[in-house]
Amino acid sequence: MSLLTAQNLGFGFADGVLFQGAAFQVEPTDRVGLIGRNGVGKTTLFKLIIGQETPVTGGIVRGKDLKIGYMEQYLTYDPAKTLYEQTVTVFDDLAAIERELELLVTEMQHNPTDAVVERHLHLSEEMERRGGLYYRSLTRSALLGLGFSAPELDLPVSALSGGQRAKMSLAMLLLSDANLLLLDEPTNNLDIDAITWLEDFLSKYKGALMVVSHDRYFLDKVTNKTMEIAHRRIYSTTGNYSTFCRLKAERDLAIEREYEKTMKEIHRIEGIIEQQRRFNQEANYVTIASKQKQIDRLKEGLVVPESALRDVHFSFASPVRAGDEVLCVRGLCKAFEGKQLFRDFDLTVRRGDRVFLLGPNGCGKSTLLKIINRQLPADGGTFRFGINVRVGYFDQTTDSLHNDKTVLDEVWDEFRTMTQTEVRSALAVMLFCGEDVFKTVESLSGGERAKLSLLKILLHKPNFLILDEPTNHLDISSRTALEDALLAFDGTLLSVSHDRAFINKLSTGIVAMTKDGAVRIDGNYDDYVAIHSAEAVPAEKPKPKENEYLRRKEEQSEERRRRGRIRRIEAAIAEAEEKASALEKQLADPDVAADYEKVLALTAEMDAAHASLTALYDEWETLQS
Repeated sequence: MSLLTAQNLGFGFADGVLFQGAAFQVEPTDRVGLIGRNGVGKTTLFKLIIGQETPVTGGIVRGKDLKIGYMEQYLTYDPAKTLYEQTVTVFDDLAAIERELELLVTEMQHNPTDAVVERHLHLSEEMERRGGLYYRSLTRSALLGLGFSAPELDLPVSALSGGQRAKMSLAMLLLSDANLLLLDEPTNNLDIDAITWLEDFLSKYKGALMVVSHDRYFLDKVTNKTMEIAHRRIYSTTGNYSTFCRLKAERDLAIEREYEKTMKEIHRIEGIIEQQRRFNQEANYVTIASKQKQIDRLKEGLVVPESALRDVHFSFASPVRAGDEVLCVRGLCKAFEGKQLFRDFDLTVRRGDRVFLLGPNGCGKSTLLKIINRQLPADGGTFRFGINVRVGYFDQTTDSLHNDKTVLDEVWDEFRTMTQTEVRSALAVMLFCGEDVFKTVESLSGGERAKLSLLKILLHKPNFLILDEPTNHLDISSRTALEDALLAFDGTLLSVSHDRAFINKLSTGIVAMTKDGAVRIDGNYDDYVAIHSAEAVPAEKPKPKENEYLRRKEEQSEERRRRGRIRRIEAAIAEAEEKASALEKQLADPDVAADYEKVLALTAEMDAAHASLTALYDEWETLQS
């Protein structure tokens, strides 16, 4: 029996509909990835499921045995308790059984009646069935797995940071006896080791789960079903995120063709309406009203393809070429309050490199980037930039933004040589349009702040990008746009990121930070995992491979050629489809249809056009895959 079933579900606010006509089921073994652009209603859907919001249309039927676990219910805490004591409260009912068992043991020693013995047997079986014999060790294991150190388990909750409290709430949720977990961005505040632990935990979890996440690598690991909120609908597919992407490409192509066909019909009818208006007779206005109703019906069911929607667009370009050696770091070290973050850190970054720093939270990755950007002093060691290096630095905190300024002034005050029109055009690329440019920076969401910071970097035209968690707060479509821009960027990249899909797509080298230096390997995250899991990470940096630099440049050049070919094919497809459409119109002409020779000639042209289209589509699909 399904845990929950949604039928004709619809919800919206005064400023518009989020989704409508949604229908889906969640079975006891479903691991659902819930995806969609920021603001489409993913968190709202969770609130509908738990009953915090009421649907405008339809409803949700919950199974009689359904027990939902949602992180918000674990955000209350007792500040006097330690981290461990607060987390283990999720097992308060087991602790109560444990205390009663202790009393029963004492009573059996003095008055072993049948009732006492039977009660003791019943509670012992209940305790064993629910895992009560090891709930303390399970609690400890969960907290350590999520990145807490053993000494931190004894910290009072009042002393924890916001991120640590969020991890504590996640631990309590995972340890609850819910059979449906609702996880809203569970990988936030987690480093890669903790995310890997969470993936392993969820893979062994016996119940169902629904997870909102922009972490594509995580979604691939833990989900077997994907639901996307798009076009005010909820689409459901079987399979993880990668499977969903393959099916989505086919769906989007069908939507795009239907959209083009419908828009052509709408334009044709609009032409008739315009003609009828010129006649300016009473009968013509009856026709106009009828035709307008036709247009309204066509528009009502029209799904706009993503290619026609406004989307963020990044484009990194620099007119200045840096020297071969972009950054050289030697023996860098840093400590805070007596705690050594790192020491003897060496790093060489060459032009064209895309290097990612990995390491657990607290190892000093962000601190290292701040030192390189001269925002913090080092305790020892040196670093220098190469010739003609122009740095663009993205700080994950976006603290460099001025909260009291408007979006327009935030950019214009820094780029005074630009006209207001130029600034507004640049902001429109990041989807700050119309009145949005007069919002205060303080009122922006995390994703909007990130895009505003990235825009300012773009306008400086750097040739060396230093990015600290640039994908935080970005939805999947914006992350993909950023990846594509960085792939096309002919400069150099040094980045900290926990987004493993982002690292896999871009990285030419991984630097794993340790307290005593760093270990560097060539390749992406999967290459790093393969070496790390085989316990074959070298103690010293490997010698650079011969022609490694040239190989990477050739790969980047090949990628640019592939993307250029895709653009040319898409233009050729549009031209071929237009030609085929023109031929179809000619064949529909009665005068042409009466001319046998013209029909034969046009039919031959049609066959050739369709064959050309098929070949173009085949090549396009090959290049995309």
